[in-house]
Amino acid sequence: MDPIYLLITGVIFVVSMIVQGQLKSKFEKYSQTRLSNGMSGKEIAEKMLADNGITDVRVISTPGMLTDHYNPVNKTVNLSEGVYNQRSTAAAAVAAHECGHAVQHAVGYSMLQLRSKLVPVVSISSNLLQWVLLAGIAIMAFSGNTIVLGIGIGLFAITTLFAFITLPVEYDASNRALAWLENNRIVQSNEYGECKDALKWAARTYLVAALGSLAQLLYFLMILLGNRKND
Repeated sequence: MDPIYLLITGVIFVVSMIVQGQLKSKFEKYSQTRLSNGMSGKEIAEKMLADNGITDVRVISTPGMLTDHYNPVNKTVNLSEGVYNQRSTAAAAVAAHECGHAVQHAVGYSMLQLRSKLVPVVSISSNLLQWVLLAGIAIMAFSGNTIVLGIGIGLFAITTLFAFITLPVEYDASNRALAWLENNRIVQSNEYGECKDALKWAARTYLVAALGSLAQLLYFLMILLGNRKND
């Protein structure tokens, strides 16, 4: 395998593991800080929804750790076991962030709408991507034909675009969460700092994923363009 590709994927993997490790560490640390108002993640979520006039979204518990997400299809805020019942700054940050997505949905936030529209296309692209790229590289090596590789790169470009569209969606949800936590005095100043730090590291996981996807896309583009120059 190409050493350049191994280097790219290796760097992406290491950076991703570092960021994921930091996120897990922050979450565990801030899970030990009990909220001064004594509210659980579920109660935080329900209050943020109510304060934003959202009455058709349910807050439910989902198994696992850091599996929290908002489902726009059935309008549910899904909080992991470590968030739903906990009364910590970590739980408050995560619960408010997921409700931030519910608020985006309610107000018709354009980037969330775009992201939702791309989900079916990205799902298909992700399933085909690996095989099309491998076939494209093999066909190019044996015959010089770059059509299949070009299709694979197109599929990769879709997933990369999706990763970058996800960034403003995630950052905006965090900004909405932090503004609500601060403006409604849900947390005190020291607790706010912990919430902000936890969400900062959560956002960085998406940033690393997007940059990693872009780096791989550029690598495959270099292969394609390099082969055409040699024709």
